[in-house]
Parts: sequence; structure tokens; C-alpha cells
Amino acid sequence: MTDGADGRERAGAPDDRVYYVISDLHIGGDEQLEEAESLPELLGFLDRLATTDEDAELVINGDAFGLWEFTTAEGIEKFELLEETYPELFAALRETGENVPVTLLPGNHDHELAAYDEYVERFAAYNVDLVPEQSITRRVGDRTIHFEHGHQRDPNNRIAEWGNPHATPLGYYYNTLVTSRAGQLSDRGRYNWLKDVQAVTPTERMPVWILSKYFYREMNPLLRYSLVPFLLLFNVSALLAVGAGLDLAGVWSMPVERTAAFLDQFGRAGTAAWFLLVLNVAVAGLLLLVAIPLYFIRRDVRKTVDRFGVFETELTVDAEEPYVEAARDVFEERPETAIFCYGHTHRPMTRAVEGGLLVNTGTWLKRLHRRDGVIGVLPPVFYPSYQLPAVRIAAEDGGVAVEYEQISKPSPSTEELTRTERFLTVGREPVVTLPDRQFIEGRSDGGRRVNDETATLGRATTDE
Repeated sequence: MTDGADGRERAGAPDDRVYYVISDLHIGGDEQLEEAESLPELLGFLDRLATTDEDAELVINGDAFGLWEFTTAEGIEKFELLEETYPELFAALRETGENVPVTLLPGNHDHELAAYDEYVERFAAYNVDLVPEQSITRRVGDRTIHFEHGHQRDPNNRIAEWGNPHATPLGYYYNTLVTSRAGQLSDRGRYNWLKDVQAVTPTERMPVWILSKYFYREMNPLLRYSLVPFLLLFNVSALLAVGAGLDLAGVWSMPVERTAAFLDQFGRAGTAAWFLLVLNVAVAGLLLLVAIPLYFIRRDVRKTVDRFGVFETELTVDAEEPYVEAARDVFEERPETAIFCYGHTHRPMTRAVEGGLLVNTGTWLKRLHRRDGVIGVLPPVFYPSYQLPAVRIAAEDGGVAVEYEQISKPSPSTEELTRTERFLTVGREPVVTLPDRQFIEGRSDGGRRVNDETATLGRATTDE
């Protein structure tokens, strides 16, 4: 049964079926990207579905595989690489598919799944129903669910000609030239960190993330530890530099006198601190003097650049509004639809929209949470965590319930952060939670929705 221009509805699916939805696993890629860090948890989740007594279906809502990140193979060869690299995953999919239907939708990273018919046959051998369409529909109770990956709403990753194996949106070039290259080079560093490039969102944070990892991971330790005190005390030093200037000008001597008197109380330690401050003040003062003309030059250059639009970019895409508009359209065109379920943005959230509920399925990749310095001018720390969500959608009395289950995986911060990074983030570790349970009431009054705005806005509480 066809549902809309792009969607497909499974015929004969019972109304009381339970749907488990995951997306954005990003399994596979060149060299270091081959490591699927959440694979053990995924295998455990599949094993649970393989033995469940529920009438359930697993929907993998796009970007299960990182086919864009394979740059040394073409077409169906990438499937053979996946089979060879992850035999336990395919065995688990086969076992799970014997107990519950497993449906796979293409995303942008694995759009090639929609470009070669042979992929459908190869996945079918593992009891996976690959649907090479942009969206599908499933019935739940007296309502329906609209599933799509979501990249078609993103101008940087939209596939203009669906099913064309040579489709190359802007995101394709970023992933083949940057992400895959990072996977090839990652093990050359002092620590294998460059492969985490996939977890950096939005893309504009890439330069800051690289600066952060260089400072905390790649910089010579002696150089880094010699810079840390200066960078930590830069704000204080800048204030003292201003005070020293006022003192030299005979305007106000109290800040310098008070600081010297305070440090004198600590003997040699105070003398050492005073010496360090003097050096910092000298450098900070010099930087302040240079910064004043540079500020005006930078402002003038920025105005010129803005006039010509040289650096204008649309890389940053609103993570919600395009999907809110898309959901409104779907709910209006198909009033029986209660849920618009998508992935792509890696941000698990729910949001009430006129007519139904918008649901994002998050990602199984690592999450990086930016922590800027409280004092000084040290580079920000990108704190790693995992937030592995599985969305459960089921009919209940009077409507449809949406719940997030967080698959447990310990934070890798102990192994991945240096002592300096851990020190700078003490008490500021991210608290990882998923959106609360939501409920959408069923239909009545001849098919009109009743209380379809009862679902409230819900987001994961992790900050980026």
C-alpha cells in the first residue's frame, strides 16, 4: 500500500504493534572510522528484541552505515566490506529479524542503499527489509507514524535526485574529504582523537575543536604546562596591566600596592607568584596594546567582508524549524498521522506541533559537550559522553505513547580527557537525560483530533 509520493506503509501490520526506532549509528568508514564504539550496546539491544514476546518492529531510521566514509570502495563493494568487518552485527540482525520485522531506511550517509537494487537483496538475506524510499508510514492504534531520516529537509545534505548513486550534496564532500581523511590520519596523533570528527556538531565548531584537541592532546606537554598558568591568569593579568598603566601615569596606584602587599604575606611563595604575575602583566599589557588597533582593523575588515558576502555560509541548519514545517504539512495532508519521526540532527527531542508530535531519535555516536573556561583564555574542553536512545512507540488506551529508553554506556571521559581537561571541568560534567514520556490522544468525532496538543516540548538536557 502506497502512502503519499515517497512513503510506504506495511500492509497487514496490526494496529497494536510496538515500534522501536533507532537511527544515526554511522557504522563503517575508512581505517579508524571502522571502530563502532557502541557496537556492544547495539548487539545487546538486538539480542533483546530477538527474544521479546512483544508484537514489535524495529525501524532503523537512516544513517545506519557510513557509506560516504568509505572512499576506497564503490557500490555494492561497500556492503561486502561491512559484512567482513562486522560479522557479529549481521548475525544479530538475522537473528532479530527471525523474531520481529526489521526495517531499514536510507539516510544521507548511506543514501547508496537506495541507489543499488542489490542492496535490497543482500539485506533481505539477513532478514532486514531495506526500503529504498524517502519515507514510510506505520499504523499504531487508530493513528499512523510518518518515518523519514530528515536529510531531505537539510539543504546541505538533500539528495536532489533520489536513487542516483552519483548524487553529491555539499555534505558528501565534507564527509569524503574531511571525515574519511580524519579516519585515515587519526592514529598518527599522540592520542587517537581525530576520528571523533563525526561527533562535532555544528560543523562550524570544527576549528575550535581542533584547537582544543591540539592544546590538550598534541602540544608538547612542557609547553602546555608552561602556558596554562599564563592563560589561566590572563584576565587577572590584563586588569593588573591596566592598573600598572594607571600607576605609571600617577593616576591610581592602589591596585598594584594592594597586590604587592597581599603577596608579601606568603614569603617566598608570594615572591614567586609576584614574579609570575609581573611576567603575565608584561605580556598581557603588550597584547592589550596590540589588540586595540587590531580590534579596529578587524571590525573594518569584517564590515567589508559582510558587504561583499565573502564568508557567508549556510552550513548551520536550524535543527528544528524545517522539521516543524514538514510535520505540519504531513499532519495537514494526512490527518490520521500522529507522529513525525526523524533523525539526522543527532538531537533527541519531542515537540508538540499543530496536529501531532515531532520526535527525533538522536544518535548512537559519541556526543561532545563544549565547556568554556570559567576564567582565563584557555581553549574550551569538549567533554565526551554517550546518549544511546531507542524510541518506543505503542498504542495505549485512548491514544499513542512515545517513550525514550537510554541504552547504558559509561562516559569515556576518564580515558579521553587529560588531567588538565578533567580539572577544568570538575563540577561541570554534562548530565545526560532523554525527553520525558509523551502521549498523543486518539481520534474521535469523525476522524478529528482531540487534544492533539497535550504533548509538551521535551528535549534531552545535554548541552552542546
